[in-house]
Amino acid sequence: MSKVYTRTGDRGKTSLYTGERVSKDSLRVEAYGSVDEADSVLGQARAFAVHENVKSTIYKLQKDLWMLMADVASVGNEPNIKPEDVTELERLIDSYTESLQPLDHFLVPGETKSESFLNAARSVVRRAERAMWRLNESEPVNEVDIRYLNRLSDLCFTLGRYEYEVK
Repeated sequence: MSKVYTRTGDRGKTSLYTGERVSKDSLRVEAYGSVDEADSVLGQARAFAVHENVKSTIYKLQKDLWMLMADVASVGNEPNIKPEDVTELERLIDSYTESLQPLDHFLVPGETKSESFLNAARSVVRRAERAMWRLNESEPVNEVDIRYLNRLSDLCFTLGRYEYEVK
């Protein structure tokens, strides 16, 4: 039986995907930890989503976020997230937006369970993006990963609207 605990982090260090040991409070760990949190909140949104297309979109996003976390937890590797992944998010935003009314007012999260979780995911993704920008000030970051997070927050907002507005 393999054990979940390794005890290697008991002294405040953790290993990156590429093997380097870093402090658990490093900006890199903070950044991929925020992406991990976004993945979890997206899972909650998927559990409560009422539209199958939204569920399948969220599932794909969650798989992408695993690749993005690998990017952030790696130093010097080619990114798993590609420019075409960012383009796909833009296509999804446009596609879902076609079914929505023009937005003419601020929205208060909490109209439905899935919409509220999608808005929570949006705010966590924005925090992850900010963490990536902070990391970028001191260490190399794949620019495409930051662009992906920026578009993902917009898609979370759009999916939340879709879950609430489309009957």
